[in-house]
Amino acid sequence: MQHQARVGEDSSRMPHGAPLVALDIDGTIVHHDGWLSPRVARAIQALADSQATVMIATGRSVLATMPLLRELGLVRAGWYAVCSNGAVTLALDPGAKDGYRLHEVVTFDPKPAVRILQRLLPEAIIAVEDVGVGFKVNRLFPEPDLAERQTVVTVEELVSKPVPRVTFRDVSDRPQDFSTMLDGIGLHGVNYAIGFSSWLDLAPEGISKASGLEAVREALDVDHAHTVAVGDQRNDIEMLQWAARGVAMGQAPPEVVAAADEVTADVARDGLALVLEDLLTRVDRVA
Repeated sequence: MQHQARVGEDSSRMPHGAPLVALDIDGTIVHHDGWLSPRVARAIQALADSQATVMIATGRSVLATMPLLRELGLVRAGWYAVCSNGAVTLALDPGAKDGYRLHEVVTFDPKPAVRILQRLLPEAIIAVEDVGVGFKVNRLFPEPDLAERQTVVTVEELVSKPVPRVTFRDVSDRPQDFSTMLDGIGLHGVNYAIGFSSWLDLAPEGISKASGLEAVREALDVDHAHTVAVGDQRNDIEMLQWAARGVAMGQAPPEVVAAADEVTADVARDGLALVLEDLLTRVDRVA
């Protein structure tokens, strides 16, 4: 059985060096109501000002990610951000109009998966991401589920061209267990991430936060032994397994904890700050 250490319990497993640190946003950096703890903000900024490279790896779209990157001072030349659960990677550039350039956008044909899921969830709201613009939807999402611009179109238009992500939001009154429902329905050619019980994201096959992070790691020529990732939800599982040091937030569900090497305190108790402060002490020692 894998042993999950508490943060700071055993530092010897993480080699000394300048790490690549990947952070989820919701439930990790910020509370689910969007509040950013000053202690967490200070810890991120201090680590970013050290030898470490700090980057975001999130399910959020580009438009929903950039404001936080600016607030945290992470829009730095030569740095990256992974958005849309790995389908979109940004090359950050303070000199660019919007602070970034699209480094990579991976798309897939959404039509087969959408048709299958429509039969299972005929009442679901469907959205496809229009990178840097917002979302096209078959009906408006309830606030505040989707803060970005929404454009209502027909389902036929939604699936008319390749997209980086499709989101299903079940608005029925009955509870859904997407994990059970998706077993054996023949959903091929996509990767899926289940958020809350009523939220399902589809991405291109083989694409996850981990795939985006691995491409960045190679581009930056960082030794894999110096990779760190922190997250709290099912769409973080692959990146926690990818990292040399994967840390689950204290409120993470059991399957996310099982994928991690360590568990920190929950987001309400500044669990991320504990990880980053611990990491900073070791980065400083070899500076």
